[in-house]
Amino acid sequence: MFLPNDYDQHGRLKLPAFFWLVLLLQARTWVLFVAAGASREQGEALLRLFYPDSEMFWLGLLPGIPAVIAFLLSGRRGCWPRLWMAWRWVLIAAQIGLLIWQIAVVFGEETVNGITLALMVLDGVALAWLLTNPRVKACFSPSDE
Repeated sequence: MFLPNDYDQHGRLKLPAFFWLVLLLQARTWVLFVAAGASREQGEALLRLFYPDSEMFWLGLLPGIPAVIAFLLSGRRGCWPRLWMAWRWVLIAAQIGLLIWQIAVVFGEETVNGITLALMVLDGVALAWLLTNPRVKACFSPSDE
């Protein structure tokens, strides 16, 4: 079903490149946090630009925690196979939460900007991809241990 190049040197199926983009999408507040920390002088202005309400920033870190853990687990998925197999569903639940949050933001604001709508569409595409992509399913299956 998969090509020989789809496997790593240990015989495990490699995670698709789009998987890493989905993780970055889920951990977007964490990425912003790291970028703000890296640019010390403009970091606070950068955070205020995307999160004028600082409480929303701290809440924004919560849905990214499963993605950050997935980054950490991905290299050691052979060490914790049961946890890894379950983590796809954790990522799907986090993506559903992000999509619901984006929809709530759209209906809660008087003015909706393009970034919010783009994030909502990207969250929907990422959710559909996590649910339906056969390679992702295979990477999280017990046969990939």
